[in-house]
Amino acid sequence: MNETFELQAKIIKINGILLCILIVGSFIFFEEPLSFVYGLIFGGLIGILNFIQLAKTMEKAVRMNPAGAQAYASINYFIRFAIMAVVLIVSLKADYINALATVIGLLSIKFIILVTNLFNDKEYYKNIFKRKEV
Repeated sequence: MNETFELQAKIIKINGILLCILIVGSFIFFEEPLSFVYGLIFGGLIGILNFIQLAKTMEKAVRMNPAGAQAYASINYFIRFAIMAVVLIVSLKADYINALATVIGLLSIKFIILVTNLFNDKEYYKNIFKRKEV
């Protein structure tokens, strides 16, 4: 198993919960929620796949020499970037997928990562900003 599997699973689980909450909310607040739900699912799944691909890329890159790691990570970055562009183009072209919901789904995993890291090491940040007495 890879080293980051537990963290990936935790973030993906939280993302799934957030997407489920947004889907239920769309059924409550929208008269015709299906296009929004399709966008959330489409964007959310692609966001999760991009996250998994990023993790695999970083795990492999740390085992390479610096020049090879930089080239490998850059190529994979542009592949993930192209996938995001294709997903957005498809959601804009398809009438049955809401583009805003697709963007929300794509960005939801990034939001989860930001929030979990923000509240992860409270004691560490308390010690950094604590005033030293002279």
